[in-house]
Amino acid sequence: MPATPHGGKLTPRAVDAEREAALRAQYPDAPVFDITPNTFADIEMFSVGAMAPLEGFVGSGDYASIINDIRLQNGLIWPFPIVLAVDADTAATADKAGAIILRFHGAEVALVEVEEVYDPDVERECEHVFRTTDDAHPGVAYVKGLPEKRIAGPVHTFALPPQEYGDYRLTPEQTRAEFEARGWSTIVAFQTRNPIHRAHEYLTKVALEGVDGLMIHPLVGATKADDIPADIRVQCYKIMMERYYNPERVILAMFPAAMRYAGPREAVFHALARKNYGCTHFIVGRDHAGVGSYYGTYDAQHIFDQFDREELGIEILRFEHAFYCTRTKQMATIKTTASGPDEHIFLSGTKVREMLGNGERPPEEFTRPEVADLLIRAYAGSNN
Repeated sequence: MPATPHGGKLTPRAVDAEREAALRAQYPDAPVFDITPNTFADIEMFSVGAMAPLEGFVGSGDYASIINDIRLQNGLIWPFPIVLAVDADTAATADKAGAIILRFHGAEVALVEVEEVYDPDVERECEHVFRTTDDAHPGVAYVKGLPEKRIAGPVHTFALPPQEYGDYRLTPEQTRAEFEARGWSTIVAFQTRNPIHRAHEYLTKVALEGVDGLMIHPLVGATKADDIPADIRVQCYKIMMERYYNPERVILAMFPAAMRYAGPREAVFHALARKNYGCTHFIVGRDHAGVGSYYGTYDAQHIFDQFDREELGIEILRFEHAFYCTRTKQMATIKTTASGPDEHIFLSGTKVREMLGNGERPPEEFTRPEVADLLIRAYAGSNN
């Protein structure tokens, strides 16, 4: 059976047209506020129940508890606060009206009932969640750039505008149904915001040897401007699915969350969310959800040491850095080969982007040629 959702049940927050009309009538003076792509990603996650056990934006008590203890006030593990940030005037108007309507790209996508308005401790939040207050960190820059007030309360999502990759944008209820239809009782999830290269392919297939099925679950919410665009990445994933994985044992689905680049804490979030999607195992490799040099290579694995396996509710599969070994002529890690660094083929993301920008194909030992050719064409198009 798929894993039990975090907190015991899924918490989908989507309402039908009748309930939406009733909420609008209940809160006729609710102001309308335009939200960022990151907040819209949170709204989509709330809508499908992927934020379980959360039913809305956290209040000041949970906010402080999460930052200090990586837990909600009720004791459940939760790694970073999910907040609604608004300016002071909007907060005051919403507080008086009892609710606020959220708008994204012209569409009203949710109503939040206001339970509390509070001031965040941004410096402390950044120090604990991102382990830095450096404005050069994209997560820190985002949080510091938010409006000054926080609104807490339950979220009610309306019919959301159609999003890209609709056929692959499976909800937790849909992935769970798919797992059961395939007879899978153990499922490993793989998180990525990059195209799958040979090292990723290796560790996902090693993980798959020990479970019934694999869900490749790329993040398609907001990312950094210099990350490879989601539409290009999805084409790469499709190539890999069609040519290099057994379709009877692997499914591809999109993960609508935004990237926060919170390293270890984000690894916890990614694991808990995949538990909500029904996965029983989760892969954590080198520098999971990291950026720059803000986190140690395996800090995102070490953070799980502080949690009891039962309360976490999902098995963490920890992998060493993988590479192509020229001595053994296969993918390997330092656990599986006696070769030295000069016999390892690994390219940094910076080097790969440089090669692609120059129209050079990365070696086949690093990435599959079909993926490399697609990326070269994409880079050439973006530079014209």
